[in-house]
Amino acid sequence: MGRPLSMSLDLARYLLPRRKWPNRGRLFPIVLMLEPLEACNLRCAGCGRVREYASVMNRRMSADEALRAAEIAGAPVVSVSGGEPLLHPEIPDIVEGLIAQKRWVYLCTNGLLLREKLGEFRCHKRLCFVVHLDGTEKVHDAITGRPGTYQEALAAIREALRRGFRVATNTTVFHGSDVEDLKELFRTLTDLGVEGLMLSPGYAYESVPARELFLQKEEAIKVFRALLAGRNGFRFYDNPLFLDFLQGKRAYRECAAWAIPTYTVLGWRLPCYLIADRHVSDLREILDPGLWQRYGPGRDPRCAGCMLHSGFEPQSVLEAVNRPWLLLRR
Repeated sequence: MGRPLSMSLDLARYLLPRRKWPNRGRLFPIVLMLEPLEACNLRCAGCGRVREYASVMNRRMSADEALRAAEIAGAPVVSVSGGEPLLHPEIPDIVEGLIAQKRWVYLCTNGLLLREKLGEFRCHKRLCFVVHLDGTEKVHDAITGRPGTYQEALAAIREALRRGFRVATNTTVFHGSDVEDLKELFRTLTDLGVEGLMLSPGYAYESVPARELFLQKEEAIKVFRALLAGRNGFRFYDNPLFLDFLQGKRAYRECAAWAIPTYTVLGWRLPCYLIADRHVSDLREILDPGLWQRYGPGRDPRCAGCMLHSGFEPQSVLEAVNRPWLLLRR
């Protein structure tokens, strides 16, 4: 399998004219993180959203507002998350509207409602379900705090694939994550035929009480080196330069979190997916180069240990576009 060739071509057409962004003096989105609600049917140990947005759990973004945010961002890719987006009554309309806009849609879900809701979606090359799994059964069920979540997620993946949907997975690597357990998970998912495996290091949200779950940077590098050694035939979805970064083989002094702006029920989250100092109504505030003189490694202490995909994967993508020979030298 693997992502559609037409998606890679669309991304190339979007990125190549913008590839010299530092010289042009303007920032632009690559992926829109769209959170049409923050409510969830789980309270996972490592999730900050259900705590950060506790006062607005009842809010649901309208389909019109969600589609308007996508038009404003103009990004070719939209990651629909939350919260659990399958709880949103208009989520099929939002997805269909994004496809009509010719966006590539990644609908992120814990999988608990996926089998029940599959019939509400049209199988389309622009739609991919991303099921979150943080380990095999014992580990994943412990993190979610509910027995049976792992088995239901696997059953949902099987059914979605049987019906012809694209399916990928996302895994957060925490402090104490068992590398062999993760490899067993990836073998299972590879055997099922998922399109790709996404990886991210856990990050200590200020609003998460169980901060001991999260990796320090040095530990993260050690874990990812062990996890990615040999690759074992696993099809990782992330940009190869980002995977090198996770292993400490490549350093980035700048993050490009502006390239993945987050739109929530409260507006545009400023500055990024992890830090919300405030919410604003105008995306241009996120895309102001002056803003990023105050955030990022070496500027804001909260950014010091961050290795998250929402900032450093777009930085690696920009480097790959500007210096493609680096992909050949790996």
